[in-house]
Amino acid sequence: MKLIIGLGNPGTQHAHTRHNIGFLALDFLQHAFSFEAFAKNQKMLAEVSSGLLKNEKVLLVKPTTFMNESGSAVRALIQFYKLTPADIAVIHDDMDISSADLRVTRSSRAAGHNGVADIIEKLGTQDFFRIRLGIGRPTEVSGVCMPSHDFVLQNFSPEEQEKLPNLFPKVQEELFRWLALP
Repeated sequence: MKLIIGLGNPGTQHAHTRHNIGFLALDFLQHAFSFEAFAKNQKMLAEVSSGLLKNEKVLLVKPTTFMNESGSAVRALIQFYKLTPADIAVIHDDMDISSADLRVTRSSRAAGHNGVADIIEKLGTQDFFRIRLGIGRPTEVSGVCMPSHDFVLQNFSPEEQEKLPNLFPKVQEELFRWLALP
């Protein structure tokens, strides 16, 4: 069994924010994989969709905790299913990557991402597969730059929204490589 965890914040007010790009990627994957609809699992602190990929059971997971407490849901799932950090992939936003680009890492620090930092803390390791989705940085307007915490909680601009449909198939390709699927 493998877990693909998208990071974001619960609630409709956060649905299309930059911080929720992990949830948006899971929505794409759920449709692309023809997995069951997401269902809330209170015990696991997450919404979960499941299905099979090449006879491997895969769960798509959206933690229902807020971003900074994502590790609680990840730890609950790993403990319940008796998995290891090698069995998880985490998809999250990254301001150090250009908008609509991605980077893959197998072991790296949180680099200021509080959701990832919480997962690392709760699991006691940074050794898990990650897909970091670029959201860019706020631009300076009239000599003032928006604080990062405000920037990530804003909706994508129309230009950024146009790029997302090209980004999510790349996420799927990286996951297939991780799962060793053709």
